[in-house]
Amino acid sequence: MTDLEQLRYPVGRFERLKAPLDRATRARHIETIAQMPATFRSLTKGQTDAALDTPYRTGGWTVRQVVHHVADSHVNAYIRMKFAVTEDKPTIKPYEEATWAELPEAKAGPTEMSLDLLDGLH
Repeated sequence: MTDLEQLRYPVGRFERLKAPLDRATRARHIETIAQMPATFRSLTKGQTDAALDTPYRTGGWTVRQVVHHVADSHVNAYIRMKFAVTEDKPTIKPYEEATWAELPEAKAGPTEMSLDLLDGLH
């Protein structure tokens, strides 16, 4: 993996599993997701606006945009699951992540706004 790829995919590229997860692994992943708002909160607490507005890689989103993006992504997943369990033929509506990352709250809004939202989803 190149240095740029390492920055773009800090935990590695997604690899689809060939077999179902075992119970312990699934529980560990669920716990990681559940702890994510607290982890993000600890990483961003006390950071200056300048630090939050620094891209984490050349040409990438800022730290602030990444935090807001994760909330956007989770809200969309939540709504998609609601559609899946309440409709006979649900349509998965995509959203323009890059455009959402340019909205005023994503570029300048407090990260707490999205972290509080994530807390409510978990």
